[in-house]
Amino acid sequence: MSDPILKIEKLSYHYGQIIALENISLHINPGEIVSLVGANGAGKTTLLRAISGLGKPKSGKIVYDKKDITNYSAQKKVLSGIAQVPEGRGLFTVLNVEDNLLLGAYSRKDKQIRSDLEDIYRRFPILEEKKEQYAGTLSGGQQQMVAVGRALMSRPKLLLLDEPSMGLAPIIVEEIFDIITNLREQGVTIFIVEQNAYLALKHSDRTYVLENGKIVQEGKSTQMLNDKGIIEAYLGG
Repeated sequence: MSDPILKIEKLSYHYGQIIALENISLHINPGEIVSLVGANGAGKTTLLRAISGLGKPKSGKIVYDKKDITNYSAQKKVLSGIAQVPEGRGLFTVLNVEDNLLLGAYSRKDKQIRSDLEDIYRRFPILEEKKEQYAGTLSGGQQQMVAVGRALMSRPKLLLLDEPSMGLAPIIVEEIFDIITNLREQGVTIFIVEQNAYLALKHSDRTYVLENGKIVQEGKSTQMLNDKGIIEAYLGG
């Protein structure tokens, strides 16, 4: 079996005196979709911020592609092959769609940027139709497509998704998760943070459960879908 593409070892993260994450350990194998579920305030977004370099852990280690990247800057992590789609999408609303997408390739100097942009348009035809439109005028689903497309423009090996279903109609959510599954088939490893536990379990290979900054359960997603404790705690069963 190949080494994990991402391995987190005993990671702790504090906001002043507040312990947001405590001794978190998890791993993601190449080609997997792994989800992290938990209630609001459990520490899910904090963990993604630590992985992507937007915050500095108190202790522990983040190993990506066999390298210790714990103290890498966010830019260096992007250059290493990690991209994040943030909660709330984080678009530049007064820039048009195409400019938002091209910002995802800001660190690249190769000659394939334009061809990658065309690939994004093939993946999301509606974005090509609206490429000159301000991103802030798009629907929520279209904005999420821009956010995913922007991340893909950096050619990531590991894609971090923070609450991809937030604020979207159910039919659009299914479309977004179909896209996520398709990305995995094209070789992108995916880590999803999602409050909608049913969606996360349905569309992932393995799942970690986070409560009060600690991993309290982990396992195959299909098994967790039939776990009475998980159903009662997170699926409204």
